Amino acid sequence: MQKTDCTLRQLDHGIMRVYHNNGLTLHAYQTCDPIDDEVFIVENNGRAIIIEYPCFYHNIKELTDYLTDSNIAVEGIFAAYHMAGGSFLPTTAVYATPSANIYEHSGGGRALIDNFAQVFGDAFDHTLPEVTNTLEAGSLSVAGIDITIIPNDEAYDIEIPALNAIYTHMLGHDCHSIVAGCDAADTLIAQLEGYLNRGYDVVLTSHYTPEDLKDVQTKIDYLKNIKKIAVRCSSADKFESQIEQAYPDYTGLNYLDMTTHFFFPDHA
Repeated sequence: MQKTDCTLRQLDHGIMRVYHNNGLTLHAYQTCDPIDDEVFIVENNGRAIIIEYPCFYHNIKELTDYLTDSNIAVEGIFAAYHMAGGSFLPTTAVYATPSANIYEHSGGGRALIDNFAQVFGDAFDHTLPEVTNTLEAGSLSVAGIDITIIPNDEAYDIEIPALNAIYTHMLGHDCHSIVAGCDAADTLIAQLEGYLNRGYDVVLTSHYTPEDLKDVQTKIDYLKNIKKIAVRCSSADKFESQIEQAYPDYTGLNYLDMTTHFFFPDHA
């Protein structure tokens, strides 16, 4: 399965990309909301799991209508990095690791949700679902779909063998990412090199349309380069300026600001 092997359907608010592979159907919902969220429906002959929540009310209604119109019955929502949007399918089982539960209800994820609630007001569903099924590392099957849970300190990633796909929080081959210093960059590089070694067809993330291993390599090169730039810069301003010069077409300048703070924490 290639990232371009899909049919596109323009909805009123978002875009749906539909893929078929090894008996499964992947519905990749690009919400086109103010924070560029993606939600993934993995369907097995009308039964499905969903990865992540839509968090704006107009997307919640749109995705609910899409599921109804497509006769898709959702048997579980896997809430990893995005748990806001608790009004979406409120009676459906919610799966999360202990780390994801803490991150979203009282940790860094909750801080982001509270901030978004202030910024976006009534358009944003800041309510959080209760986790009904606690996940540990390893494999399980829901809706007849085999997946593998890969926990981390914040939440967890999901491998979907039948799609030869991995879901993680962020990639984005032409946008800046939040990089929490050199050690974090090294950890992310090692993770992405693992994707190359595993040979995934697609990488799914919650802020970008499906990507491939060429995009993974592009991100690895980006991470290595910002480390080099950080070493030769004496200030946050020089660092940020040189990054912008090196990647003039990249989006996500707010993420670059956060990365700069991590590399130069004394910068006011």
